[in-house]
Amino acid sequence: MKIFKLSDGILLQHQNVSYILRYEWNSLINRDKLFDYLTGILSVLDVITEDKASILISQSLLPPIGRQEVWAAGVTYLRSMEARMEESADSGAADLYDKVYAAERPELFFKSMPHRMAGHGQKVYIRRDSAWNVPEPELTLFINAKGNIQAYTIGNDMSSRSIEGENALYLPQAKIFERSAALGPCLYVPPEQAIAKDTAIKMTIHRNNTQVYEDETSIRRMKRSFTELAGYLYRECDFPDGSFLMTGTCLVPPNDFTLQEKDVVSISIDGIGNLVNTVSYKPHKTI
Repeated sequence: MKIFKLSDGILLQHQNVSYILRYEWNSLINRDKLFDYLTGILSVLDVITEDKASILISQSLLPPIGRQEVWAAGVTYLRSMEARMEESADSGAADLYDKVYAAERPELFFKSMPHRMAGHGQKVYIRRDSAWNVPEPELTLFINAKGNIQAYTIGNDMSSRSIEGENALYLPQAKIFERSAALGPCLYVPPEQAIAKDTAIKMTIHRNNTQVYEDETSIRRMKRSFTELAGYLYRECDFPDGSFLMTGTCLVPPNDFTLQEKDVVSISIDGIGNLVNTVSYKPHKTI
């Protein structure tokens, strides 16, 4: 089951049928047994044609987020640890990432407020003061206010590797800036809480209509479980509307690669769909 947030409502797709919901987004998704609730109201929803659903998605799709904060987990895959050690070699902080990969406590950090997020088809930004910028494709959890995982989406954690590599204390500047993250295109609500371990994540990057990067992996390669990550996030934080948690990446472009303006990043995850974003810079302020 998938739910899409639109500018004038919510689109639900289930078993090749599309429905329109007139619900408030935050109260709809922030509940236990979300799949059971949604299947229980299907009979009273308006059905629309496949063509109408496609038009709505193409013309009025928004990021699948309301009042939720976005957080992220780091170094949850071996390849992520290796990449962070490589970028931090000159600063002498490489062993930090080795230690956090092996530690009981995961690395969790704040990523974004809703107003800074991009959605499918929208622009993501890279920093002008960073010489090494990359996208990070991540399976992203929607966790309700009680701390229970209810849905999944695709996340793009835009990162400035040169800034983080210079000093680990610069992590907030490397990770938090306008349009430094994207979510979409929908929330995937499975009948079971857990998503299949063989779920594949794929990323491609195109530059001037030419593919310059492609790779894929499986979430099976994650070191930590989703419930473990969610548990740590909710230990001492309350999220009245729920939260989104990016779960880390192991698709890392080579060290000689950096994003350029107008690059197109496409991330696909089995069962969820595709999240496509064009790379840009934050416009200069005009006075």
